Amino acid sequence: MPDLRPVFFVIGLMSSALGILMFIPMLVDVFDEARAWRAFGVAGGMTTLFGALLATITYTPNPSLRARGAFVLTVFAWLTLSILSSLPFLFEPINLSLTDALFESTSGITTTGATILTGLDDMPRGVLMWRALLQWIGGVGIVVTAMAVLPMLKVGGMQLFRLESSDMGEKILPRAASLAGGISLIYLVLTIACFAGYLLTGMNWFDAIAHAMTTLATGGYSTSDASMGGFMDDGADIVGTIFMMLAALPFGVYLLMTTRGDLTAILRDSQVRAFVTVIICLTIIVTLFLILSDQFELTRGLRLAAFNTVSIVTGTGYATADYNSWGSFAVAAFFAFMFIGGCAGSTACSIKIFRYQVAFEAMRNYLFRMPRQHAVVPMRYGGRPLSPGVVYSVMSYFFVFFLTFVITAILLSLIGLDPITAWSGAGSAVANVGPGLGDIIGPAGTYQDLPGSAKWVLMMAMIIGRLEIVTALVLLTPAFWRS
Repeated sequence: MPDLRPVFFVIGLMSSALGILMFIPMLVDVFDEARAWRAFGVAGGMTTLFGALLATITYTPNPSLRARGAFVLTVFAWLTLSILSSLPFLFEPINLSLTDALFESTSGITTTGATILTGLDDMPRGVLMWRALLQWIGGVGIVVTAMAVLPMLKVGGMQLFRLESSDMGEKILPRAASLAGGISLIYLVLTIACFAGYLLTGMNWFDAIAHAMTTLATGGYSTSDASMGGFMDDGADIVGTIFMMLAALPFGVYLLMTTRGDLTAILRDSQVRAFVTVIICLTIIVTLFLILSDQFELTRGLRLAAFNTVSIVTGTGYATADYNSWGSFAVAAFFAFMFIGGCAGSTACSIKIFRYQVAFEAMRNYLFRMPRQHAVVPMRYGGRPLSPGVVYSVMSYFFVFFLTFVITAILLSLIGLDPITAWSGAGSAVANVGPGLGDIIGPAGTYQDLPGSAKWVLMMAMIIGRLEIVTALVLLTPAFWRS
């Protein structure tokens, strides 16, 4: 059994920070004279007090974590923050049910972007701000996790992106702390730049800052029921496309560019080149389909194709149109796009580009060696040798990812959802994309009308997907908890 005191100490600190953040939407609603300020005030006080007590009780000087403790911290932190961040939604006047409150907060903190709320255009701005803040902190949280924790735990091939030598393998908390400052600064600068871009398109300051936070988090929560479609006429979709792409690039490259002045690092990164190539190719395909099917002229078709393709591939989940109405090809294409993802070490979700690169390299190696049984052909990624352990981790990830997807879809089908809703909802949750397909949970719908049991299944899938599948599942093995 790992020593859990450092785990709960860190969770206590995180909880207190989350509680303090709740006072930001409270102040927004106080300024607007909206009754919802009470919900955030009470929830903020409760959460801050809970976190402070937990941190005090479990205080350990110079806390450090070994690998098993880091697995526990990663999973329990996301679960705890999902639960605590739902508190404002439970109180008057928001007054959601427990299931709906947890669904909205879990979707927010995991940057999934699936929502049960409607009437966003008339909702208290404090509620909208809280949704945006949830995604923003979830986005930076997953970058720190992906860069500082997952590589050391060798989850899903992430050991490819270790930034320190092996003798630091046990020093997970110090590594996370040292990375968090640099990552947070870059994240903040990109958010401010995105905010300025949205302001230039004519958005008011509130919509601009809310959308900037959810764009950089690749989360997709909007302040309008029409999502980004409500702001497209003035060019907000162009700004959104650019910054969704930037958010889906590896933050490790940004660190190299800013700390070492290596401005060409982004051009040399094989993952970045592959990601940009995929986006360009998919955008061209969708644009040609929209033009050849006489649905849109070139400029409009290109903007719609680029924005919605980038949104789904990166897992942001914004929409500027109901692509369900574009025909069966578009529906099938966007369903497939859910399983691509951005770069490792970014705020994007789903499988991620580097795993496809590793899988293709392993397949190429296998096919070359089939007729040459004694040939020795080293596998390489980004100019570096690929160890068998990395290939094994990546292939295992593919297996558990799609197994989780299939099990989730089957459970949703058993609950009574139609096939399109069940399978697209499962894919959207595990890949943390947000909108699914069909009339219920498609880009023009919400998850509000789903049965409560379906929402619980989807919540678990969101958490598992956001934690790179293996991180969560390893805690379910009895061997993990043995001394």
